[in-house]
Amino acid sequence: MVENDIVIMVVRLVLAAILGGFIGLERELHHHPAGFRTHLLVSVGSSLIMLLAFYGFQDYIAENKEVVTFDPSRLAAYVVSGIGFLGAGTILVQGYTVRGLTTAASIWVVAGIGLTVGAGMYSAAIIATVIVVLSLFLLGKVTFRFGTRERKNELSIFVDEQGSQLNELIKIFETHAIKIHSMKSEKQNIYNENPMIEYRLVVEYIEETSLRIAVDALHKISFVKKVAIEKESNETTHI
Repeated sequence: MVENDIVIMVVRLVLAAILGGFIGLERELHHHPAGFRTHLLVSVGSSLIMLLAFYGFQDYIAENKEVVTFDPSRLAAYVVSGIGFLGAGTILVQGYTVRGLTTAASIWVVAGIGLTVGAGMYSAAIIATVIVVLSLFLLGKVTFRFGTRERKNELSIFVDEQGSQLNELIKIFETHAIKIHSMKSEKQNIYNENPMIEYRLVVEYIEETSLRIAVDALHKISFVKKVAIEKESNETTHI
């Protein structure tokens, strides 16, 4: 291995670290599980494997030209498929909310950027990094709406701990075309009352009347004791 090859490796590994860390910085700022260091390491590791494919077997191939046929892209293919396991670890399911899909996708893209840098395609890697960073920073603030604008609100539903069935509550929202964006539950021990469970939901709906009808239907369920709607002005209405 000549000195020029070492310089090439250093440049590619450093550039991969910069580009991967740049993308990870956005994830770090938004407090996601995989942040700056994770993205940097994935990018550097991918670049290193690509460099290994190019330079790691040169001597062996030179000594066995007649019997060895070597394809550098095979190692890259293993990186692309194997990185899915790391990305899957960032996906969290919390109740009815799935988080981490964007982070998993960014890790997958960073692996590709690292491979691209390792292959010496600097322009493509830099352009891809710019596109990814812009999409994470800018598109994350954009909500796409087609047709009627949906509204979002918070609900607190208090139910008896004994005999309560969550699926009945969910079915009412589904019947009235109300989406459950997220859900949390907490046990409430109120003095002189039976233990209750409080379900805190963030719901999305189109018509205000559909929410009112759904709330009325909730009150008809025997184990539902109280429903509170959190308004946009942070005022709570108990109905």
